[in-house]
Amino acid sequence: MKTTKLVFGILMIVLSVFIGLQSMVTGLGNSLESNNQHGGSAGILVGILYLVAGIVYLATKSAKKLGADIANFILLALAWLLGVSNAGSYGDLTVWGWLALIIGALFLVWHILSNKKAKNVVSK
Repeated sequence: MKTTKLVFGILMIVLSVFIGLQSMVTGLGNSLESNNQHGGSAGILVGILYLVAGIVYLATKSAKKLGADIANFILLALAWLLGVSNAGSYGDLTVWGWLALIIGALFLVWHILSNKKAKNVVSK
């Protein structure tokens, strides 16, 4: 699990930069078109949430407790909510939102199952 969290932490930090750049371009386009869409601003927030989640994954890659995974799930669920509800003309934001939810949920479930498995091995 350590290596996977390390890889995903780095990947999420790189994706946060990419999402931020895409969001700036989308925000500029929305501003020039005056179409009253908020995809660019929401994308910046999603990028920040990806950055924070990636840093938390890197900082807690060897943690045995669930606190960091629960916090990241909440952060990434918020990124999903922002991404899906505010995409507008920025269609990629929906993809980034769903990816955030999938990553957060899978790591949380994986950590719960690995803790349960380790607890069963110790009790036998």
